[in-house]
Amino acid sequence: MQESVDWINGWVWSPALVYLCLLVGLYFSIRTRFMQVRHLGEMLRAIFRGKSSAAGVSSFQALTIALSGRVGTGNIAGVATAIGFGGPGAIFWMWMVAFLGAATAYIESTLGQIYKTEHHGLYRGGPAYYIEKGLGWRVYAVVFALATLLACGILLPGVQTNSIAAGMENAFGIAPAVTGTVIVILLGLIIFGGVRRIAQVTQVVVPFMALGYILAAAVVVLLNVEKVPAVVGLILSSAFGFEAGFGAMIGLAIQWGVKRGVYSNEAGQGSGPHAAAAAEVPHPAAQGLVQAFSVYVDTLFVCSATAFMILITGTYNVMGAEGQPVFTGLAGIAAGTGYTQAAMETVLPGFGAVFVAVALFFFAFTTVLAYYYIAETNLAYLTRSLHSDVLVFVLRVALIASALYGCVRTSDLAWGLGDIGVGIMAWLNIAAILALRKPALAALEDYEAQQARGRTVPVFDPRPLGIEHAELWVERFERGVRET
Repeated sequence: MQESVDWINGWVWSPALVYLCLLVGLYFSIRTRFMQVRHLGEMLRAIFRGKSSAAGVSSFQALTIALSGRVGTGNIAGVATAIGFGGPGAIFWMWMVAFLGAATAYIESTLGQIYKTEHHGLYRGGPAYYIEKGLGWRVYAVVFALATLLACGILLPGVQTNSIAAGMENAFGIAPAVTGTVIVILLGLIIFGGVRRIAQVTQVVVPFMALGYILAAAVVVLLNVEKVPAVVGLILSSAFGFEAGFGAMIGLAIQWGVKRGVYSNEAGQGSGPHAAAAAEVPHPAAQGLVQAFSVYVDTLFVCSATAFMILITGTYNVMGAEGQPVFTGLAGIAAGTGYTQAAMETVLPGFGAVFVAVALFFFAFTTVLAYYYIAETNLAYLTRSLHSDVLVFVLRVALIASALYGCVRTSDLAWGLGDIGVGIMAWLNIAAILALRKPALAALEDYEAQQARGRTVPVFDPRPLGIEHAELWVERFERGVRET
């Protein structure tokens, strides 16, 4: 099975997708006049502006749901894997895909807001919705929904729980089957409570876990602060093939940096718009800005924390294109969670591995919650006329089973299946947002124009912008006019 998965990955994650992610991010950065830089302050203000309602969650809750999907095993094991197979230079390309990807995240998340609907009392939206309503491509929308249901409901949860099990076994000697049992119980208690319970959990856990992890990483870096300039130089020189030891790995650095960057921050993958659409905001662009900021939190903050810990302490191995060792700092340790645990152990002996295992548990567990929310949203899209509680129950059981199976299968197989899921979603979604870019760009221009006229909190009427099939926003605007 591993050979089949690797073969499929070779097609899905061909160089075409790697460079497409970078080029699309660059294109949207130019078209938005680098909104990820210009609107950094507005991103922070928008996070706390939107309030929850009967149908939607607050901007902050939507951010934490999105971050729970973004901040996961990719930030710990994924960064280590990128270094292990792409060399230190892969980190630069992770940064680059995050910086450019923030603009991509704005586009897809704003589209999720523009074309969202209210389904059985809750806001629902995402690529399947904006593909059908914005482009009129019903069959394509169904294909995306099915692919996402497969990826988030079956393929991806196992990647997260596999890393949890590995971390717990390394730190505490707990058997993967035992870890899997605990995960199953906790997942069941939360996801059977629905979307609101997920939001309630993530808004508490996500900020706590991200800040705690970054602070712990900062301790490691500060205790080795004299090595920081050399590590930055190593990352930059390796990224462009100037480093003697990793000079021949520039292609691998780009490939693994982009692949793990997209896996971690999900910009362009099409997962972020689901959480964005659930937010109660006065203007779609506001939540687009919030979701763009979430890419920074994920990659520039959390992933960088992991990367600097590993590189500063030298606790990593690098394999060349032919599978030969190029650098060996941890003999006998496979690329993944072990690198990060070893890095933390250098300054916190006896505690570092435990801390990383606990952090990874929270990171990965909340990511599985986000996967469930995304899968449920696409199931709701596919079964709008049915509203079958039976199918929702089947999805929950299938995701829990996938999470349990992920704990006991090999890490290579888990990551391979996860990469296939991410890659298929990215191919389908990128094509859609390129075709549907104009409404998101028009929304940003409208948001900026209202702010220029002195309106602190812009409101949205899609009709003057020529945006059709955004009925929910038309109704909201007219209701607001009547109330004033």
